[in-house]
Amino acid sequence: MKNKINLTEGSILKSLIALSVPIVFANMLQTAYQLTDTFWVGRLGTSAIAAVSISFPIIFFIVSLGGGLAMAGTILVSQYKGKGNKKAIDHITSQTLLIVFLISIILATIGYFLSPFIISLMGAEKDVFSSAVSYMKITFLGMVFMFTYMVFQSLMRGVGDVKTPAFIVLGTVLLNLILDPLFIFGYGFIPAYGVTGAAIATISTQGISAIIGIFLLLKGKQQIRLYLKDLKPDIPLLKKIFKLGFPASIEQSTRALGITGMTFLVAHFGTLTLAAYGIGSRVLSFIIIPAMGLSMATSTLVGQNMGAGKIKRAERIVKLSSLTGFIFLTIIGIITFVFAKQISTIFIPEELETIKSSALFIKIMSLTFGFIGIQMALNGAFRGSGNTIISMVLSIISLWILRFPIAYILSKHTSLAIVGLWVAFPIANIIASIITIIWFSKGTWKQKKITEEIKLTRETTKETIIGGGLNSL
Repeated sequence: MKNKINLTEGSILKSLIALSVPIVFANMLQTAYQLTDTFWVGRLGTSAIAAVSISFPIIFFIVSLGGGLAMAGTILVSQYKGKGNKKAIDHITSQTLLIVFLISIILATIGYFLSPFIISLMGAEKDVFSSAVSYMKITFLGMVFMFTYMVFQSLMRGVGDVKTPAFIVLGTVLLNLILDPLFIFGYGFIPAYGVTGAAIATISTQGISAIIGIFLLLKGKQQIRLYLKDLKPDIPLLKKIFKLGFPASIEQSTRALGITGMTFLVAHFGTLTLAAYGIGSRVLSFIIIPAMGLSMATSTLVGQNMGAGKIKRAERIVKLSSLTGFIFLTIIGIITFVFAKQISTIFIPEELETIKSSALFIKIMSLTFGFIGIQMALNGAFRGSGNTIISMVLSIISLWILRFPIAYILSKHTSLAIVGLWVAFPIANIIASIITIIWFSKGTWKQKKITEEIKLTRETTKETIIGGGLNSL
C-alpha cells in the first residue's frame, strides 16, 4: 500500500491538508472519550463532574510520560520514510512498541496504588474523594491498552497513514457512546457504577482499539510491519529512542503537570470553581484539536522532508502551518466567545452558578486561541526535526514560568481572585507564542541530523531481513 501523496514533493498545502484533516478528526474522536464522560457524568451533579475533573490531569500526566516515547517513534519513522529505508522503519516499530509497553506496565502499577494519596494531595473535598479514586484506579488498569494504541497511531502517522487510526477511533468512540450511559446508570443485570462506569466503558473500547492496531501491524498492509523476532531488545536503538523520546515525554508531562498544578490551585477555591475549570479545560482541549492536528502533520512533513534532505521545503511547511493555525483558531475562538454560555450549558444544564463561572472562563481565554495555533505548529516542527529538547524547554516556559505563576499571583494576591485564574491563560498564550517565534527564527532546528545519529547494526539489519522472510512465508 503506497501513499497517494508524496509528502516530499508537490503542493505543501495539499500535503498539509491530507495529513492534518484525518489527524484532527481522530483527535476529536479521542477527545470525545473525555467529553462523553463529562456529558454523562454531568447528569449526576456537580460533585460527580468535579471527581472526573480532578482525576483527568493526573491520568493525562501518566499517559504523557509514555507519549513522548511514542513521539520518538513518529520522528524516527518519518525521517527514515523520507530516506526510503523500509527495514529501519519496521525495526524501529518493534523497539518502540517494546519500550512503551514495558513503561506502561510500570506506570499503571504505580498510578493504581498511589491513586488515593494523589487525590488526597489534590485537595479533593469529601463528596468528591471516593468517586475520583475509583475513576482513577479503573483508568490505570487500562493504561496498557491506551499506550499500545498510542504507539500504533504514532507509527502510522510517521509513514503518513493517518486515515487508518481515524477509522479505528471512530468505531470505538461510537461504542463508548453506548457503553458510557450503560455502565454509569446501569441497565438490566448491569449495575449502576456511577462515575466509575465512565472509566469502565472507556478502557473497554480502548482495549479493542489496541488489539486492532497490533493485528494491523502484524499483517503489514499499512506501509509498516511488526515482526515478532524484532521484539528482541536492541539496546543501542532503545537508548537512542529513549534519548530522543525522553525530552518529548518531559514536554508532554510538563503540559500535564501544568494542568495538574492549575487543578490543584483551582481546587482551593471550592467544588463549584473546580467544576467550572473542568468544563472550561475540556472545551479548551476540544477547541485546540485543529492546532494539534497541524502540529502532528507538521512533525510528519518536516520529518520526512528532513530525512529526504529537503530543508528549504521543510521551512516553508512550518511557515504555512503556523499561519494556517493562527487564522483558523482565531476564527474558532471568536465563535467560542459568542456561544460560551450555551457551550457550558451542554455539560451541566441545571447548575446556573457553574454555568456562569465556566462561561466566563471560556470567554476570557477564547480570543487568544490563534496564538496557541502558532506555538503548537512551531513545536511540531522542532519535534519533527528531532529537536525535542527545544520543544520541551518552550513548554516548560509556557506553563511553569508563565501560566501557573501568573495564575497564582493574580488569584491569591490581587482582587481578581477566581477571575485571576482565568486571565492567566490569554497572557501566557501570547507571551509563549512570541518566544517560540523568536526561537524558530534562529534556525538552529535545521541542523539536527537524526538519520545520521542512529545507525542500525549489521546484526540488527540482518535479523530484520531474516525475520521478514520467515514472517512472509
